[in-house]
Amino acid sequence: MSDSWQGPGARDPQGASTGSGWGQQARPSEQGQQPDRAPRQGRQQPYPARDARQQPYQGHPQERHAYAHPPRQHAHPHPHPHPPEQAHQAEPRAESAEHAEAPEAPEAEAAAPEAAAETSGSRRQARRRARGKDGVRDGARDGTRPRRRRRGDLLKVVAFCVVTAVGSLILLRGNELLDRLGTPTAPDKAAETPAPEPPDPGRVLQVIAHPDDDLYFMNPDLRYSISAGSPVTSVYLTSGEADGINAGSAKAATTKPDKPAYAEARQNGIRAAYAKMATGDRGSPWTRTVVPTKGGGHAEVDVLMAKPQVNLVWLQLREAGTVYETAPNSLHGLWDGKIPRLDSMLASGTPVKQPFSYSKDQVVQTLVGILEQYRPTTVRSQDPTPGRYPDTKRYTDHQDHFYGARFVQLATAAYAKDVTDRPHFAVQNYAGYINGSLPSALDPDEAKEKLDILGTYAWLDRQNHCNSPAGCGDLKISDQPGGNRWSDSINYARGTSTNWLTSDAQQGLWAFKVLDGQVAVWHRAGPAGRWKGPDLLPGTGMDPGVSTVTLADGRTAVFGTRTSFGAKPTDYRREVVHAVQKQPGAEQFTEWQSLGTPETADENWTSDISAPAVSVDGTGQLAAYVRDGAAGLRGRVQQPDGSWGPWEKYGGTDLHGSPATATDGAGRRMVFAATSRSVVGWTQPTPGAPLGQVTATGLPDTTLPLTADGREGGVRLWFRKPGSGNVRTALITGEGGLKVSQMTDLGGLQGFGSVTASGHLLAGRTAGGQLGSEAGSGRPWERSPLLFVGAPSSTMTGKGLVSLAVVGLDARLYVTSSADVPNAHLAPWQPVGPRNAPPSLPSPVSPPPSPASSPSPASSAPPVSPASPVSPASPTSPASSASPASGPAPAAP
Repeated sequence: MSDSWQGPGARDPQGASTGSGWGQQARPSEQGQQPDRAPRQGRQQPYPARDARQQPYQGHPQERHAYAHPPRQHAHPHPHPHPPEQAHQAEPRAESAEHAEAPEAPEAEAAAPEAAAETSGSRRQARRRARGKDGVRDGARDGTRPRRRRRGDLLKVVAFCVVTAVGSLILLRGNELLDRLGTPTAPDKAAETPAPEPPDPGRVLQVIAHPDDDLYFMNPDLRYSISAGSPVTSVYLTSGEADGINAGSAKAATTKPDKPAYAEARQNGIRAAYAKMATGDRGSPWTRTVVPTKGGGHAEVDVLMAKPQVNLVWLQLREAGTVYETAPNSLHGLWDGKIPRLDSMLASGTPVKQPFSYSKDQVVQTLVGILEQYRPTTVRSQDPTPGRYPDTKRYTDHQDHFYGARFVQLATAAYAKDVTDRPHFAVQNYAGYINGSLPSALDPDEAKEKLDILGTYAWLDRQNHCNSPAGCGDLKISDQPGGNRWSDSINYARGTSTNWLTSDAQQGLWAFKVLDGQVAVWHRAGPAGRWKGPDLLPGTGMDPGVSTVTLADGRTAVFGTRTSFGAKPTDYRREVVHAVQKQPGAEQFTEWQSLGTPETADENWTSDISAPAVSVDGTGQLAAYVRDGAAGLRGRVQQPDGSWGPWEKYGGTDLHGSPATATDGAGRRMVFAATSRSVVGWTQPTPGAPLGQVTATGLPDTTLPLTADGREGGVRLWFRKPGSGNVRTALITGEGGLKVSQMTDLGGLQGFGSVTASGHLLAGRTAGGQLGSEAGSGRPWERSPLLFVGAPSSTMTGKGLVSLAVVGLDARLYVTSSADVPNAHLAPWQPVGPRNAPPSLPSPVSPPPSPASSPSPASSAPPVSPASPVSPASPTSPASSASPASGPAPAAP
């Protein structure tokens, strides 16, 4: 249904030059023009719409809104609302804002002795007055001497608290204190004290294969970002046209197929779902604009008028139409070279009127152009290596999902390499259909909220609120909006490790996260040194999520996986790599060394290996373990001469996520992995010996992932209760085989994902997306204002302090600390380094011109303002990942 691509310089039916760049100009629609209100002074439009053809969608023209840092609003009441920044924990403060408070630590130290001296002097005078002529205190005769002891004990407690608080302040704000040493105290200039720096909400860009993949597999993260006010752009690769039948099972046989109309109905459903998440009103109007892409085609860009930081970008390519069967006219076929170009599939109501087609490189360049426009700090994508079912060898996810994610990998790599004037960015990958086979990760309230949004997309009430003959949603999923239990869960495919923050012998801190496809390093020397970073280690292609381990000689080793593409499609490869400090405490690391992969070819299991889990046993022996594509455990052990043994098979079936490993008090290494029903483990009989046989722990089913830490003579596991989000823990001992004890439910603030544990501290994602923490047994959980990428990490710094870190949606490191004592509190969060996207930076897009199009006859909507940056799209949605039944083909979620 589409013509061949016309190439750069071709002209569309309206006479607009197609161009070849995302930011190139197109003429306004000739359906009618009228002057647009001039933009307010100082406000920015997020997308350059110079001469762009526009089609109003619905609603009335509104004044343009600023794109950067909109006020936070919460359209939907939620059982766990986003708290104000001042609740529970102080909001993050930048180093520049903290200088004004730095002198407080010395002042506190000075004030404590003075207060103690004054109190001591007063007490001596009181004692003199209380003594009689015989020199004996009157109170002693009455048996009141214990009061004196109690007062002494109280003074000791107060002094301990002062010293603990001052020590924590020194450790957290070492940079400022070092700057003040030797600097004369300046006169008080309270009026000149800079205000604390507000946290940056970051900019999120999602790339998904079908309309509804974001709603099924990236929510509630999507809703959290919108509620926090983050600019969110969703990019939909395909139209999700499926078989063109927009009907439930009862009417599917009598409904005429119409692929363009079904694609339009799915777009309408997505717009309604996003409008509801952002404003509470599914009918909140959008602007719809045509934009030339860097790949030589055109994209539709939709901007939510009430919240212009919410954008949708529709690339409208053909979908595969099948989960795993061969389909040459698809992203998979284009990737493998089975077709030279993939045609567009234009929705019936789209303002894009000229068909086009893309080569493989043009798809990549189109995505690079979108990244250049939006300059995201967080990129969300689907899982590029989902694996196959061991029994049938069919993909565990839709081929459009993971080949679309591979196009994103190529695009982010090109963007990171070729575009230098950009912020750092982190990547988050999401699991797809496999969620339906795993324990539910969301608590009932979060699952209901997610299902409600899917119900809006599915157009359950059939009311024509969008004024479109194609329909206002995806009726194909209306019989079962939750899909195959997908509304009950969310799981990250990568980036779940909680040991990327570590300390050294000098009580310095090291943090390692993947930014821009490279491992970024942040370092604080000693307990009160200056934070440095992020510095990127040489070597590209790094996948999200790394793990660290301290070697026997005190050096830090960093492990992760790396993806390479090669010259041929079959050269796609994911391998385990590691780098090691050249000396303990040194900032120099070796080059990345490859441990290879247990997979022999991408075609076998789609390169589906987990992130490595690493540990050092009591003999100093280092080992790395991964889950392989066949859902078993594999590992390599380092030999005494520094070489590595082969990839060994350790057994296990139905393993999911990444394994976890730690060493017990006797130096035995233990390894654990979650299955769909329980947890299994392995242990060394003695340090230095090979791992024993896989052993069932008897633990109940748990959500992904697991966290392990050696303590109490054994290894303690942390995980979450399915359908609840509560944190659970159990102690595993290895003497005479694995034994489980002290299974405890610790409660929490619901949520999902990894839990980090160090000393007395527990922390993890809460319902609402913020970081929650418990700073001591029996204390209530607290919620920070931070939304973050991946997993938190914590570590003991010396014997009396625990440090905690996250990387925010702005791709910036945030750290805090607490004394490792009962009833402790976390210090204020400290952002490390400069803002990743300062407000002073120019907008990634230019302001639009004044003219705007008049209402489109098709939509009968009033005129709207030009579009701003695009937002994410969602995949087509089948109700189940099983093989298609007879009848109409399901849409692909």
